[in-house]
Amino acid sequence: MVTLLVLCRFVHFTVVLLMFGACAFRPWLLGAAPQPGLDRQLTRLTRGLAAVGLFTGVAWLLLITASMAGSWDAALQPTTVQLVLGKTFFGQVWVWHLLLNLLLVIVLVKPWQALHLPLIALLLATLAPVGHGAMLDGLSGQLLILNQAVHLVCVGAWLGGLLLLVLILRQPQGVALEPILRRFSGVGYGLVAGLLVTGLINVRVLTGQLWPTPLFSGFALILLIKVMLVGGMLALALLNRLRIERCEQRLGSLKASVMTEWLLGVAAVAAVSLLGTLPPMVMAG
Repeated sequence: MVTLLVLCRFVHFTVVLLMFGACAFRPWLLGAAPQPGLDRQLTRLTRGLAAVGLFTGVAWLLLITASMAGSWDAALQPTTVQLVLGKTFFGQVWVWHLLLNLLLVIVLVKPWQALHLPLIALLLATLAPVGHGAMLDGLSGQLLILNQAVHLVCVGAWLGGLLLLVLILRQPQGVALEPILRRFSGVGYGLVAGLLVTGLINVRVLTGQLWPTPLFSGFALILLIKVMLVGGMLALALLNRLRIERCEQRLGSLKASVMTEWLLGVAAVAAVSLLGTLPPMVMAG
């Protein structure tokens, strides 16, 4: 059951993060002018991701219900699911999350482009109270949820932005890549700073330390793996930034580098999905 929950969290977090970043970066990287081929591809991709998000969101609820009740049968009993939705903090948040996801699926079928990003942003925001973000009560808990929301925005923008870059690089017609990469890189500095600051705050609040111990087991080990993956993303991003001039002449290596950076980001989300099921080892005092 734990393995299925980790897998479900991973897929759900990934699709929401990708939708947010790709839709947020679309006007920033390419402007308001329509790009028919890319826009159709992005719309189809977003519709697919939203459908997967709705499916995994429902599966996540059922897995949580089964885990709380200690029985697989409980996940299929409406009264038990209703109890989880109405009487637990997770359930109360998840009602809104699933409704937003359903509304997004409907909106993506209609030509209501202006509603896409606001709905996806709200969908992302309702992931912030899930997991360790709900460990604290009162003002401390609200600030931790706010910090987690900022963290998710930074991660989603970076990861989804990389996906959009992959789509741009795969377009058959030639585009001016250097200004696009410069715009992405410029925003990337702020995203990395926000990601690092909010990540360190999360670790400090949840563990009572600058870094959890013991280093090579449990929560600390998975956190270390996540940091190493993010470090690999940063190294590739810096390499691409240093080689940004005449990037059209090395399109093959650029595609490989951006794809690798994106895959490292997806792997980091997988590590986060596992972290959310592990105790953070909060220190007394």
